[in-house]
Amino acid sequence: MALEMRLPKARKPLSESLGRDSKKHLVVPGDTITTDTGFMRGHGTYMGEEKLIASVAGSVERVNKLICVKALKTRYNGEVGDIVVGRITEVQQKRWKVETNSRLDSVLLLSSMNLPGGELRRRSAEDELAMRGFLQEGDLISGGPGSILGWSGFSAHEEPEVRKGQGVLVQVSPSLVKRQKTHFHDLPCGASVILGNNGFIWIYPTPEHKDEDAGGFLANLEPVALSDREVISRLRNCVVLLVTQRMMLYDTSILYCYEASLAHQIKDILKPEVMEEIMLETRQRLLDQEG
Repeated sequence: MALEMRLPKARKPLSESLGRDSKKHLVVPGDTITTDTGFMRGHGTYMGEEKLIASVAGSVERVNKLICVKALKTRYNGEVGDIVVGRITEVQQKRWKVETNSRLDSVLLLSSMNLPGGELRRRSAEDELAMRGFLQEGDLISGGPGSILGWSGFSAHEEPEVRKGQGVLVQVSPSLVKRQKTHFHDLPCGASVILGNNGFIWIYPTPEHKDEDAGGFLANLEPVALSDREVISRLRNCVVLLVTQRMMLYDTSILYCYEASLAHQIKDILKPEVMEEIMLETRQRLLDQEG
């Protein structure tokens, strides 16, 4: 059995400043945000002794006269327009229950989902009987939340639901996923990443051709080549590294971290001294890009 031993080494703490992120106003519960009475109280704040006080730990955000505190570590709050990755947990009558890392279970209605083949028609009793053939427990889907439901999170129906095949799912804090115009990225290393706003990140081999005739319900279960598995494993460790260092996750940061890790073996990426080396190079490249 191979045994690896390392001596303790004093390491300098990584710099916490990176571009505009260092200018955020961070508060903890009980901190005074402002004494100006002209501001409106938003989420994560309360009034006390004519002062606006933070009730959660996070960053202060201001929209005109509205002040709110966005928690750094919290469950996902569904918003219209987000891209989420979820896992089917239960098949119910005319609906699926989906785990999306939110406070409540989410619901995908049979009447608001895309049918295989992209058919546009009313759902019948035959469709209800074949629900488990469409999606069953354990399946991963991606889509966009629609109308907010008071008791069950949200109903995903605005974006097409796509059944996922083989890959790796990484769960991170939703606050670390950077909001962008697109969250579907085909990286030049040969793998694709879906950065869900709910903190679920799906890493999978880039398909050579997309089968749109099946409506996204045919999952590719063919064996994945060793080279693709190594790329996926390296990307997974890079995502874990970025999360450990509290770095925002988006396509550029993941790609820079991947390229910086090529000098090391996959199993060594999460070692403390290797993490520091990769992180310093990634931060420097991001700073150079921002100018």
